[in-house]
Amino acid sequence: MISVWFRVIRVRFLLASIIAVSTALSLNWWLNSSFDIFDAVLTFAGVLALHASVDLLNDFWDFKRGIDTATKRTKMSGGTGVLPEGLLNPTTVYRAGIIFLIIGSLIGSYFVLTDGIIIAIILGFAILSIYFYSTKIVDSGLGEFFVAVKGSMIVIGAFFIQSGQITIESILAGIVVGALSSMVLFIASFPDHDADKSKGRKTLVISVGKQKAAKLFWIFPIISYCAIVVGVSTGLFPELSLISFFSIPLMIKSGRGLQKNYDSVDDLVPFMSSTLMFSRLTGALFVIGFLISLVF
Repeated sequence: MISVWFRVIRVRFLLASIIAVSTALSLNWWLNSSFDIFDAVLTFAGVLALHASVDLLNDFWDFKRGIDTATKRTKMSGGTGVLPEGLLNPTTVYRAGIIFLIIGSLIGSYFVLTDGIIIAIILGFAILSIYFYSTKIVDSGLGEFFVAVKGSMIVIGAFFIQSGQITIESILAGIVVGALSSMVLFIASFPDHDADKSKGRKTLVISVGKQKAAKLFWIFPIISYCAIVVGVSTGLFPELSLISFFSIPLMIKSGRGLQKNYDSVDDLVPFMSSTLMFSRLTGALFVIGFLISLVF
C-alpha cells in the first residue's frame, strides 16, 4: 500500500522541489555565510507537502474528468494510473491532497508569523494555485506558466526565510529553476494532447499545435542558461555556476528527439526521460556550483 501512495504522490518528481529549496539555501550560504537548519528543514517539509498536494489533486481531477482513462499512460505522462486501476479510492486521494495542502499551509503560516507579509503573499499564491491548478489554471492554458512561477517562488521564498531579503540573485536563481521545471511539464504534455483537448484542457502544446510546440522546446533551457550567464557575468553568481552547462548534450538530445518524434508516444518516451534528467542535472549542478565556491 505504501508503494501505491508513493506512486500517486509521484515521489521521484518531488526532486524538483528539493532542488528549488537547495538552490535557495546554497545561494544564501554563498552570499551571507549563514544557514538556519531548523528553518531549512521546515521549509523542505512545507514545500514537499504542497508539491504532494498538487500531484494528488491533479490525479483526482484528471481521473474525474476522464483524462487519465482516455490517454496512453507512460512513465512520464498520462497520470499515475492508480485511480484507473482501482488501487485507491478517488475520495481518499482527494482527501489526502487536501491534508497535504493543510500541512503545507500550516508550516507556511509559521513563516508568515516569523517573516511577515512577503511569505504571506507567496503562501497565498501557492494555496490558491495548487487548489485550482487542475481545474481552472490548466483549462486556461497557464499550466506551464504556473509551474515556472511556482519554481521561482520556492527559491525566492526559501531564500527570504533564510536571509530576510528578496535580491536580484534570488530572482535570477528562481528563473533558472522555474524554467527547468516548466520544461518537464511542457514535454510531458505532448502524449496527452488528444485526451487533454477532448476534455477541455488547454496546454501550450494544444494552443500552438504539436509541430510548432516542438520548436518552442529550446526556449526553456535558453532562459535558464541565459539567467546563469547574466548572473556570472555581473558577479551575482560564482563562476563555477557555469558547470551547469555540462548538461548541454542532454538538452540537445532531448530537443532533437522531440522534433523528430513529437507525434509518436512510444518513440518520445526516451526523450521525455532525458528532458527530466536534463532538468534535474542542470539544477543539481547549479547548486553544486555554489557549494564548491564556498570551499574556495
